[in-house]
Amino acid sequence: MKELLKRVLTGILYVFLLLSAVFLSHDAFDFLFLIFGLTCIYEFKKIIRLRGYAIFLVFLGVWWVFIYLLGVLEQQNILRIIFLILCITVNLSLVARLYSKEKLNYTNTQKFIITLFYIGGGCIFLTMIPYRAEHFVESLIVGIFILIWVNDSFAYLVGKSIGKHKLFPSVSPKKTVEGFIGGLIFALGAAYILFIYSGELNLVQWMVLALVVVVTGSVGDLVESKFKRLAGVKDSGAILPGHGGLLDRLDSLIFAAPFAYLTLQIFNYVS
Repeated sequence: MKELLKRVLTGILYVFLLLSAVFLSHDAFDFLFLIFGLTCIYEFKKIIRLRGYAIFLVFLGVWWVFIYLLGVLEQQNILRIIFLILCITVNLSLVARLYSKEKLNYTNTQKFIITLFYIGGGCIFLTMIPYRAEHFVESLIVGIFILIWVNDSFAYLVGKSIGKHKLFPSVSPKKTVEGFIGGLIFALGAAYILFIYSGELNLVQWMVLALVVVVTGSVGDLVESKFKRLAGVKDSGAILPGHGGLLDRLDSLIFAAPFAYLTLQIFNYVS
């Protein structure tokens, strides 16, 4: 009971911090995810045993370029596309590695690249998602948070209640196909509610975004679980009492962010 109370209180404070930063100002939101990015990199760095501290300096440099400098550069679109392609390529390579039964022996350079584009890139694109036509759209990023939270919550509840078929037992024995389907159905329901109360996207766009976020977010959770399993650790850290590390809470969002950003750009292009 005490552990459950700890988890609930920590979860409430975590959600309050996120939403406060979103509605306070875009600078507060940017700064929060800069801190989140550095923290997740620190936790992931320990999991994969990445040597050195250059990753923090490079991440800060890339962050500054894409969050603050990019808007004044003539090459902003091509740079954004290149960065997006690199992040998605690294993420897809990690998905392919989920099926590998061999022990993954990465060089320090490979670990650096994975950390920069998987963790760092995900946090940067999470920060870029709310900006549409030079405006900071709170409802868009809050909507993505809600889709992830609804999916996670109901995937757990449905899986625990009626789950029988394992989704990916070699990586995460507790996740079930029923839980995944249940989380997706409730996330689509949440997307419909977001369509009613938010004018940013039409119904089809919210539904497609929900599908992208749920699928890639679920895969992202498996990717982090694979790294933790290989490292022999249960949690990425202990910064959130009852929940583990910050990366444990953000793994789905971080992995899904480049794919969600790409989806939104496609919406802008075809609309």
